[in-house]
Formats: sequence, structure tokens, C-alpha cells
Amino acid sequence: MQMQAAILTVSCDSLLVFDRRNHQRVHVHFSGACRFRPSELVCIRYNGVMTRSIPPQITADSIRRLTLIGAERFCR
Repeated sequence: MQMQAAILTVSCDSLLVFDRRNHQRVHVHFSGACRFRPSELVCIRYNGVMTRSIPPQITADSIRRLTLIGAERFCR
């Protein structure tokens, strides 16, 4: 599965993001999380498993910064 999100906070091994499609905060576990910064838009790929906690949690397989094309940003 894929999620487009804005990064809210960054820690060494996780991100708190705002999912642009579902309009909810999601805690994302990812070992390379410290490469990112708050306010960046990213494309998160994960296996579709999401906890029912508040906020929900996922483990990312990969995270990429979104590419600007025209006035929109898209996952590649």
C-alpha cells in the first residue's frame, strides 16, 4: 500500500505524519526516519497492516520525498 503524507515530527526511528487521503495522524516506524524533516511531503510504502491504536501505527518498507510536477506532488 502507499500513503502520501506530510511529516509532523521526526525521531531517530519513527515519524508522525498527517495522511493526506484519510486526514489522520499516523505513527510510522522506519529505521531511516532521521533523514527527513518536519513539513516535508513523502510517499510511504507499507504492507497494509495498521494498528487500531490512537494514532494508528504502521511500519514503512520505504519512504521517499514527493516530487513536484506542475502544482501537484506525486509518488513515483
